[in-house]
Amino acid sequence: MFRTALRNVLAHKARLLMTVLAVLLGVAFVSGTLVFTNTISDAFQKSSQKGFDNVDVAIQPHTADRDREERRPGHAPKLSQHLLDQAGKVPGAASATGSVSGFAAVADKHGKLVGEGFNSTGANYYPGPGGKDARYPLKDGRAPQAAGEIALDAKTADRGGYKIGDTVRLSVDGPVLEKKLTGVFTTDDGNVSAGGSLALFDTATAQKLYATPGEFGEIDVKAAPGTSQAALKTAIDKILPRDAEATTGKQLADDQATMIAQGMDGMKTGMLVFAGISLFVGIFIIANTFTMLVSQRTKELALMRAVGASRRQVTRSVLLEALVVGAVAAVTGLLAGIGIGAGLRSLLNGAGATVPDGPLVITPGTVVTSLVVGIVVTMLAAWLPGRRAAKIPPVAAMNSVHAVATTRSLVVRNTIGALLSGTGIAAVLAATGMKDGKTVLGIGAGLLLIGVFVLTPLLSRPLIAAAAPVLNLFGISGKLARQNAVRNPRRTAATASALMIGLTLITGLTVIAGSVQQAIDKMATSAIKADYVVSMASHTPLSPEVAKKLASAPGVTASSPLRMSASRIDGDHESLTGVDGKSIKELTKLDFTAGSFDGLTAGKAVVDESTAKSHGWKLGSTVDATFEDGKHGKITVSGIYKGNELMRGIMVDTTTLAPHQSVVNDQQVMVKTKAGTGASAKDSLSKALGDNPAIQIQDKKDISNDIAKAISLMLNMLYGLLGMAVIVAVLGVVNTLAMSVFERSQEIGMLRAIGLDRKGIKRMVRLESLVISLFGGVLGVGLGVFFGWAAGELIGKSLGTYEMVLPWGRIAVFLLIAALVGVLAALWPARRAAKLNMLAAIKAE
Repeated sequence: MFRTALRNVLAHKARLLMTVLAVLLGVAFVSGTLVFTNTISDAFQKSSQKGFDNVDVAIQPHTADRDREERRPGHAPKLSQHLLDQAGKVPGAASATGSVSGFAAVADKHGKLVGEGFNSTGANYYPGPGGKDARYPLKDGRAPQAAGEIALDAKTADRGGYKIGDTVRLSVDGPVLEKKLTGVFTTDDGNVSAGGSLALFDTATAQKLYATPGEFGEIDVKAAPGTSQAALKTAIDKILPRDAEATTGKQLADDQATMIAQGMDGMKTGMLVFAGISLFVGIFIIANTFTMLVSQRTKELALMRAVGASRRQVTRSVLLEALVVGAVAAVTGLLAGIGIGAGLRSLLNGAGATVPDGPLVITPGTVVTSLVVGIVVTMLAAWLPGRRAAKIPPVAAMNSVHAVATTRSLVVRNTIGALLSGTGIAAVLAATGMKDGKTVLGIGAGLLLIGVFVLTPLLSRPLIAAAAPVLNLFGISGKLARQNAVRNPRRTAATASALMIGLTLITGLTVIAGSVQQAIDKMATSAIKADYVVSMASHTPLSPEVAKKLASAPGVTASSPLRMSASRIDGDHESLTGVDGKSIKELTKLDFTAGSFDGLTAGKAVVDESTAKSHGWKLGSTVDATFEDGKHGKITVSGIYKGNELMRGIMVDTTTLAPHQSVVNDQQVMVKTKAGTGASAKDSLSKALGDNPAIQIQDKKDISNDIAKAISLMLNMLYGLLGMAVIVAVLGVVNTLAMSVFERSQEIGMLRAIGLDRKGIKRMVRLESLVISLFGGVLGVGLGVFFGWAAGELIGKSLGTYEMVLPWGRIAVFLLIAALVGVLAALWPARRAAKLNMLAAIKAE
C-alpha cells in the first residue's frame, strides 16, 4: 500500500503541485512570521541588555499601589543627591551614577526632525572616575560642561550632518534651543539602535530641563570587583528611603527582554491569524484535490478492495499520499518562510524603521511548528475524501457507478448549515444590542461563516442560475458553462468558499475603516471651532511658553491651552483639564445639557455627562477636590456637556490649577486666527514658534488625515496579508478547473466532434471559472457588509458620530478582483481543454 501511495503521488505531479503550493504558502507565512518576530525580538533584547552592562544595581522611585493613596495626586518621587552620595559609599560599590532623562527632538541642518520621534531622547552626561561617563564613550570632542553645550550619538550626528563646533537646534518641550556640539559618542542604547536619537546635556542642565535641580530619575551603581549584584543590592536596601527601590541589573535586563517579547506578541499573533486564514482556505483546496483524485481512481481503489485491501488500508493509502505532499510542502514552506523573515527585516530597515543588527533566528520551535502545521493540515484535509473512498462498494465502483450524494445526505447537510447559519445570525444580532458584545459577535460570525460554507452547494444553484441571462448571450458556451458550474455543487462550493472567506474579511474591514474615518471627520468638525491645534510631534507635554507665544502671535484672535493635572475628586482619581475660561467657548462646539462655558471662572468646572452621572453631580453641585500638591479645595459644577472622543472630562480654568502646579505643562494649544486656515496662517504660527520641527500645527483636516493615515496603513497591511488567502483561492480555482477538464475529457471530445470549435471550448471553461469566482465574490461581499454593519453597531456605542458607510467603489473593485481571479485561473485549464485531441478524448474512459 505504501508503494502504491508513492506511485500515485508521482503519477499526478501536475495536479498535486497546486496542493503543494497552497500548503507551501500557508506554511511559509507561519514560519516567516516566527522567524521575523524572533529575529527582531532577539536583536532588541541583546541591544537592550548591552545597555545594562554598566549597571549592577539600579535605584528607582518606588511606585507601588499601596503608597499611591498616601501620596498627593500629582506627586512623582525623585531621587536626591544625598542618596546618590550614599549609594556610592555602600560596601561593595565601585561607583554611582545619577541619571535624568526625557524627550529631546534634534533637527538636522535642513530643519527636519532626526530620529523616530518617540525615541528622541535627552539625558545627562555624568562624569565618574576620571571625569568620564562609562555609558557613553566619546568618539570625538569632549563632554558637555555648560548650559549652552551638547553631545550627540554618532548616528544622530551623522544623519543630521553635524560636526564638532556646529550649532544644533533642538526642542525639549516646545521652544527651540540652540546648543554648541562639543562631543560625539557611541552607545548601546536600544532606542538609538532602533533609529532614535540621543542628546546629552551636563547634569545641571538636564535636571533643569527634566526634573528639579539636585534630583535624579535613576541612580545606577557599579559593583566593585568580587561583589555580586545580589550582595550589592542587599547593602543598598539598607540606605533606601521609603519612596525608592533597588533592582539588580540582571533583573532589569530580564524585565526589558520580557517587555520586548510581549510587545512582539501582538504583531506575531496578528500575522499568525492571517497565516491561519491562508491555511484554512488551503484546506478547501486540499480536500477538493484529494476528492477529485480519489474519484478518478475509483476503479483502481475498488480493484484493491477486491484483491483483499481493507477499508482502513484504502484510507491509509490516501493519507500516505497526503503525508508525502504535506512533508514536501512543509519543508519547502519553511525554507520560503526563512527567506520571508529575512526579507521583512530588510524591508523595515529600507523603510527607515532601523532594526538592531543581529543574526537570523531560526528556533527549533519554528522548524517543528512549520513541519507539524504543513503535514497535519494536509492530512486532516485528505482524511474525509479517503474515508469516503473506502466506503464505496467494490462492485459498484468497478461498474463505474460513482457514489453520488444521496437525498438524505443533502438534507442532513442543508439542515446542519441552516442551523449553524441561523444560530450565527442570532448571535451576531444579539451582540449588537450588548454593551460589550465582541466575544459573542466573534462566535456568531464564525458560526455564520461555517454555516454559509455548509449551505454553499444549496446556494450555488439559484445564484448561478441568476446569471443565466448574461451567460446565454455567449451562446452554447455560456449555457454549458452554467450547467458545468452547478453539475457538482460540492466542488463548486468548496472552490468558491476559498475566495468567499478572503473577500468577507477584506469587505468587512473596509466598511468598518471607512465608517470610523467618517465618524472622526464628523467629530472633529462638530467638536472643534479652533482653526489649529498645536502639539508636540512626539505627543509629549508642551512648555507653557508655547501658549504664551501663540496668544501674542500676529493674527491670533483666541487661544487656549489644554493643561492636564492629576487630582482626587470626591475621593476618586480624576484628571482635571485646565483651559482658558474666557476663550474656550470660541474654540470648541460642545452641546451643553445644563449651564455653559460662560461661568467657567476660578473655582468652577464644566463636566461631561458621563462623569457627572457616575458621581451624581448636577448643575450647581459642589465637590471636594485634592489638587496635585495635596491641598484641598471646593469646585462648583457650572456646566454639563455631551462628551466625545476628542473632548471629555472635567474642565476648569487655568487659574484654578495654577496655585497647585509646581511644573506647568500643556498637552496642546487650540488657536483661532483672523485668516482662518490656510498656508499663510500656518506659516505665521510656525514662525512665531521658531520653525520648530518638534511641534506640529494641525487644522481639523490634518487631524483627520493623521488618523486616516493610520487607518490606511492598517488596511493596506491587512490587504497584503489577506492577499495571501486570495492567491491560495486562485490556486483552488485553477486546481478545480484543471481536474474538471480532465474528468470531462470525453465530453469535451464529443463537443469538438459535433462542431464546437477550440475558441468555444476555451470560452466555456473561462465562463465557468468566472461564474464560480463571482459566486464566491458575491457571497464574500454580502457577508463582509453584514459583519461590518454588526461591528459598527458595537463601535457606535462609544463613538457617537459613527454611521455605516458603504464604500461602493471599493466593493466594485473587490467584485472586479473576483472576476479577474476567475479569468486568470482559467487561462491554463482553458488552453489545455482546447488542445485535447478529440478522437483520443472520445476513446478515454
